Amino acid sequence: MTTSAAAQAAGALQAHRPMLLGLAYRLLGSLHDAEDVLQEAYLRWLGADRESVAEPRRYLSRVVTRLALDRLRARQAARETYVGPWLPEPVPTAPSPFGPLDSVELRDSLSAALLHLLERLTPPERAVYVLHTAFALPYAEIAEILDRSVADCRQLHHRAAARIIDDRRRFTAGPAEQRRLLDAFLAAARDGDLDGLTKLVAADATAWTDGGGAVSAALNPVHGADRIARFFAGIYGRRPTVEWASLELNGGPALLLRWPSGVRYTLTVAAAHGRITNLYLVGNPAKLSALSG
Repeated sequence: MTTSAAAQAAGALQAHRPMLLGLAYRLLGSLHDAEDVLQEAYLRWLGADRESVAEPRRYLSRVVTRLALDRLRARQAARETYVGPWLPEPVPTAPSPFGPLDSVELRDSLSAALLHLLERLTPPERAVYVLHTAFALPYAEIAEILDRSVADCRQLHHRAAARIIDDRRRFTAGPAEQRRLLDAFLAAARDGDLDGLTKLVAADATAWTDGGGAVSAALNPVHGADRIARFFAGIYGRRPTVEWASLELNGGPALLLRWPSGVRYTLTVAAAHGRITNLYLVGNPAKLSALSG
């Protein structure tokens, strides 16, 4: 292959890179894995008969989706040995490496809350849901990408939506309301204000903490407003040396918490009806390498 041909291939991939990276990340919940998928897709693209490809975006979307599905299936066994709950890798989105988040669907489909829910789907269900809901692809194009029938893809989307619809109702609050609740929660936690914390959290809320066995974290989800209040008050209460900064992760408000030891955690929330319904605390250093500070 000539240098100019390789440059042309790279240019075509680069033109669609933000969308393709966003697709791979939504399918995998890991920016590191998504980057690896794009690198492998580039190698496939280099070896393809590109002159016969009428629409590079569609071709590359198919390659990226299939590579991501292979990774999803392969990592299921590895997930069984993961220490504690697994949460998506937080990604800064101001600016977004995934291109403009100029629709509610694109922004919401990046949230930790939804990515966490998508973990309960089968790989094909997740692919159809992401392609149709986030990227508004018609079922005919999705069928081509997945090499399935249109009817099969419709059924996969129906099953996926049915499996997550109840929990999706638990995070209807917009970014402004999430920010208000997140800041109030941190203030109450730092003051050790159990009553204030309990009032901010829904009675049936759940806190998920991902330390990956590398940093302190609860090994099981923490359920209920009272237990969550005590858990976070115990961690952060009256510790002025813990530094924090507001930032945007996955299209929504978040906090970056840093201990004097250098250990860091990100905290995001889902909310509905004026209360926090889910909390997502990520401290696994392997998942925070994209964050500065």
